[in-house]
Parts: sequence; C-alpha cells; structure tokens
Amino acid sequence: MSPSGRFLLPDLGEGLTEAEVVAWHVGPGDTVTLNQVLLEVETEKATVELPSPFAGTVTSLLAEAGETVEVGAPLVAIELAGPEQVPTLVGYGPIAQRSSRRGRRPARAPRTPTAPAAGGRPLAAPPVRFMARQHGVDLAQVRGGGPDGVITREDLAAHLASRTGPVGPVEGTLPPAALREARQVPRGVRKHMAEAMARSAATAPQASIFLTVDATATSELVARLRADPRLAGTRITPLTVVARATVLALQAHPALNASWDDATGEIVTKHYVNLGVAVAGPRGLIVPNVKEAQAMSLPVLAAALQTLTERARAGRSSPNELRGGTATITNIGVFGVDAGVPVLNPGEAAILAYGSIRPRPWEHAGSLALRDVVTLTTTFDHRLADGEQAARFLGTIGELLRDPGAIVTSS
Repeated sequence: MSPSGRFLLPDLGEGLTEAEVVAWHVGPGDTVTLNQVLLEVETEKATVELPSPFAGTVTSLLAEAGETVEVGAPLVAIELAGPEQVPTLVGYGPIAQRSSRRGRRPARAPRTPTAPAAGGRPLAAPPVRFMARQHGVDLAQVRGGGPDGVITREDLAAHLASRTGPVGPVEGTLPPAALREARQVPRGVRKHMAEAMARSAATAPQASIFLTVDATATSELVARLRADPRLAGTRITPLTVVARATVLALQAHPALNASWDDATGEIVTKHYVNLGVAVAGPRGLIVPNVKEAQAMSLPVLAAALQTLTERARAGRSSPNELRGGTATITNIGVFGVDAGVPVLNPGEAAILAYGSIRPRPWEHAGSLALRDVVTLTTTFDHRLADGEQAARFLGTIGELLRDPGAIVTSS
C-alpha cells in the first residue's frame, strides 16, 4: 500500500495566520505532480496559488471552497507515488502555537448538487445564509441558479419577491423596504484594507497639502517615449513619470521615506525606496510595491509597474509584493477625479495622489494658454515630517513634472 501525505496550509508570511479557500484545481482521484497548483487561497493580503509538495493521487479534499482554515491545518490528502517525499514549501510544518486565535471553523457539508427534497443541505455562501435568516427564509425552498445549484443573492431576492400570504417565520410577504438593503461580512483583502485604514487613521497624525502644476511637458514626454522604437513593448504612461518623480523626490527628502518604530519610539529612515502603487483588484484595494525602485531607470521602472499592476488586477500579487513598502502613490485621475485626500498606508510616512491631467486655461510665458494641468496631494505622517519638509517634497515632484528632463537622464 502506497504511503499517504497531507498537505497543510503553509505559513504565507508576515504574520498571516489563516486563509480562505477560494477554489480547488483538483479533486479526489486526480493524479498530481510535484509543484502542480492544487488550489487558490485568499489571505488578508492577496490570492495565492498553492503548489503540491507531493506527487501522487488525491484521495480527499479536507477543506472546501469558502472555508477559512488556519496555518498548519490539513488541506488535502494525497496517496504518494513514491515511498519518500519530503515537502519543501516555506513555512510548511506543524500548527503554530496560538493562544488568542480561534479554532478552525467546522467544515461545511460536501459541495455536491443536492435537491432540498433529498435532505441535503442547500448550497449558499455565508452572506446569503445570513440574509435568509434575517428574512425567515428556509433555503430548502429556494431554487439555486448558481454553479452546482448554489443559491445566490439574486435567487434569494427573486424568492422573496415572489412570496405571497401573511407574514410568518418562513412563508409570507416581505415588506418591499426589506429588499432595499444588503449586508456583507468583509473578508480577505477587503477586511484587511478596512482594518489597515482604521489603524492608520487612529495611530498616525495625518496632514495633507495640495499643489496644482502645469504638466504639459510630462504629457509631451510620454508621447515621445511611446513613439520611441527602442521602448516598443514597454508601457509608458503618466503613472510611470509620476512614479519616477516620486522616487527622486523621496531620495531628496528622506523624511518622507521613513517609518515610526512603536517598540523603540525611533524614526527609521529608509535609504531604499519600495514604491507602492494602489491598485483596485477583484477583491478590493491592494498596494503592491516595486522593490528597490531607486535603482531603476525610467524604462525599467515602467516594466516593473506594468507587471506589478497586471498581477494585482488579476488577483495574483505575491505576499512579498505586498509587504515592505516605504511610500505609496495612487492614481485617482484614472477615475476622472481631479483631487482627493488619501489615507496613509500603515507604516509609511507619505502617500501621493494625483488626479486627472486635463487641458485647462493656464498662465504660460506671460499669456493665457490651454495647458495640461494636474493636482497633486500628499498626505504625510506629522510625527515623521513637518509641513516644510512635506511641502518641499511635493514641490520637487511638481518641478519634475513641469520639466521632466531629469526623470529621463537619471539612472
């Protein structure tokens, strides 16, 4: 009889203690190879694909899609193809000792299509079950239109709208006002974002300043670089130029590239720039960062940003891309917004928001002209920098966008 192995949820880094199973790529009876992707899990920071540490045959799945499991909990059992296989995943090992965390949630019923009349548990996500309990609905009476008969929010709403008769605990007419609200328990990336923003606002005294600049030269530079055959395949955008300008400004004003060490009460100034970029991903806002951005030329930074944002929008950012940032930029102009006040990414001294670059009447060379104008906003941690330092930092970025020659020539 072949030996069997269990793949446990590995430690995915930076204090993460649990993850939600998003989707399985294998099922019982499937043959898998070493490093074949078995499933996707969503942590508080990203969606991560987990490869198999074994080669063999899947005998059972020990966690279901939608279930939250803790680090070290078993995910899948595999009958090994050989007698000796040692998993080599980083963080793989026994369950870490934790005294304050809750235990693993009980597994849900097997996810197979089952008719309610047959006595099986109707399939529905936790928010849908919560909504059903609020309205006194027995989900066994609702027809599921999702994959494998899963009952969706739309199915439940249709059922509620079709009910007639006196109001009762299970059957009855629901007042129309009850359909005007929906509740959702934040999970994964969205939950982490909410917690991080609340922590940032509560712990860092934040102030913001604004600067509106003529960025016509930046628009012209972007157009020239896009037409340069040597940069074919490299996506040059205003974000690229703003990012490079921010990196140069952070090097010139290091007080904005620092953090506060709560344990020691010290200011930690960084001599490197891990530049974060706020990206609206499929599961919420995340901020992956380009490591060592200060060492990159404009074309190299452009390629790194392109890869980073594409992975983030696909929900494929790695844990390493989501930790260790030193400062952040956010492009609110992509949504047609002219200006806004961003909230600091926790642990950082500054975040830069830039709005839409629009043609506007502007004084130029002694007369009024139509110029490309943009508004910049910097929010900063007032423990780490004062108003003058923040103003000089923002002024440096503005000057580089007015005259971006240094952005191209610097390496």
